[in-house]
Amino acid sequence: MKNLLKVSLSFFAVMLILSSCGRRESGELTGVLDRPDWKGMNPYGMVYVRPGVVHVGNSDQDITGTFIQRPKQISISGFYMDETEISNNEYRQFYKWVKDSIALDMVGAYYTGDDGEERLDWEVEIDWTDPVLEDMYLEGDLAGRKMTNTELFEYNYKTVDWKEAAKSRIGENSILDYVEEHTINIYPDTMVWVRDFAYSYNEPMTRNYFWHPAFDDYPVVGVSWDMANAFSYWRTSLWNQYNDILTEEFRLPTEYEFEYAARGGRENAPYPWGGPYTRNAKGCLLANFKPGRGNYPEDGGQYTVPVDAYYPNDYGLYNMSGNVAEWTVSAFYENANSFVHDMNSDIRYDAKEDDPIAMKRKVVRGGSWKDISFYLQTGTRSYEYQDTTKSYVGFRNVVSFMGRSINDF
Repeated sequence: MKNLLKVSLSFFAVMLILSSCGRRESGELTGVLDRPDWKGMNPYGMVYVRPGVVHVGNSDQDITGTFIQRPKQISISGFYMDETEISNNEYRQFYKWVKDSIALDMVGAYYTGDDGEERLDWEVEIDWTDPVLEDMYLEGDLAGRKMTNTELFEYNYKTVDWKEAAKSRIGENSILDYVEEHTINIYPDTMVWVRDFAYSYNEPMTRNYFWHPAFDDYPVVGVSWDMANAFSYWRTSLWNQYNDILTEEFRLPTEYEFEYAARGGRENAPYPWGGPYTRNAKGCLLANFKPGRGNYPEDGGQYTVPVDAYYPNDYGLYNMSGNVAEWTVSAFYENANSFVHDMNSDIRYDAKEDDPIAMKRKVVRGGSWKDISFYLQTGTRSYEYQDTTKSYVGFRNVVSFMGRSINDF
């Protein structure tokens, strides 16, 4: 009897242990029960753009444009989008992170983690007077100011070429075979203000635009397509350090996501505010662009304006037309609408340095402070080369929405 009691107690003890573990089989098909809850995300400074349909294509005013950009209906999944363009101060957070990481590497501030890997010790206070850090500055000074050696500020990151990975047969290759490494100098090209405009005095913008506090909330410019992608990767890494792991990443929008978001839910609207005019009933301009024959200050800004200037569209997005044109992730093909899929249409090509220049074209949307109103129209496409920097091109991020459509439930 005692042995039977011992066996029974042992049996119940084992069952108690098993029931306390994550595996709780009941003989029923219940799915894995110890899955983490997903309550969604609400990234700071972003707004939700619900899924829907967008009819893309040039307006009727651009007759020749319709010959190479056929109208097309495209279904777009929901996503989060930055309500404003990335500002100087937001991009400066990225630059400062890269600068600090280089300084920590120079002074040898590392620690060994539990996995045996060496990592930068961000708890170390950086002494910027340390002679070891002299290489971060150019020799001499200018007007009593030390000049930063901008060639040092390179950011290294890795991405997966999912398109190529999808071509391989199951079990043929590892996903690691499609990892690509990138090394990008991330310091904004401040010389664009002089380079973009011949016989024009814009040196004050070169000296001050990225650094002076007066321009903190102005859109960052002088950033190439490659630099914008590097920023997006860093932003994803930053999120993952302090929040639930994000399997989707901050990225540039596709050109069709941008056009859909720019319209703010207004079907076939030529401008984010609806249109058809660029002035309201009082005669005030509704965006920052080149009005008339070039009265740049008439709209309130000689060059760019703060990222939250003017009224937002019906999605709560600011400056989807004007201020700065914006990089998209999409490669530029004149007749893309003729062959892209009608669901989340996207065409991508990350051109190599030795590729033909035509392969380096990336779609920019929205028009800028130096463009006429035609480029502000939601259906107008244009392009810049991915390795170039301009004083009139910036960017903003999006994140794909994970889960069911929140506007239907």
